[in-house]
Amino acid sequence: MKKIMIVNTSTGYFGESDKPTGLWLGELVHFYDYFDIDGYQIDLFNIKGGNTPIDPVSLNTFMLDCITKKYYKDEKFMELLKNSKSINYANPKEYDVIYFTGGHGVMFDFPDNQYIQAAINEIYNHGGIVAAVCHGIAALLNVKNETGRFFIDNKLITGFSNTEEVLANRKNNVPFMLENRLKEHGANYSKSKIPFRPYVKTSNRLVTGQNPQSPKQVAQAVSNLLK
Repeated sequence: MKKIMIVNTSTGYFGESDKPTGLWLGELVHFYDYFDIDGYQIDLFNIKGGNTPIDPVSLNTFMLDCITKKYYKDEKFMELLKNSKSINYANPKEYDVIYFTGGHGVMFDFPDNQYIQAAINEIYNHGGIVAAVCHGIAALLNVKNETGRFFIDNKLITGFSNTEEVLANRKNNVPFMLENRLKEHGANYSKSKIPFRPYVKTSNRLVTGQNPQSPKQVAQAVSNLLK
């Protein structure tokens, strides 16, 4: 039995504004659906515990594909999101994989969370896999190893691009531009030539996906590493 911990945001608004954000639901469920089979245990966490806010844009007609719709209508699954455990109470030593979902909420509560940073180091150092998609890659930004070096330094990384942030009309709402910050912290960043196309990079046991179109491909890359 392989154990996977998935970490979602607890932030439902852009900073102090009344503009809603939260988890981008498709980035969770496409990954979750891939591993929702025998041989895997998946546990959902968020930052504070309790309800996981969902970005309303991720539920609009153009974004709600058949898999996302299936999980959104699944009352049992949605109850898991409404009653998530806080990452404060997770035991990363038990897990083979940690996966960070996106949605703009993570930009406010992932980068400086000490439990996230400890979990990444623990799972990676005991031979596990660290994976993230889209803005969820913000979880990796400020993680440092025992020598004080950034975890992402010199690693092959992708993540939501500056171009995509502009096209999503969120450039003026975010606390930083993810692509810029990844480069500042030493990541070997790359992206798809065409925005909003699936794009994944694997760097040893680190797997990152660029955008909401990439979670299934991240799951496939993680699966290949587990094998």
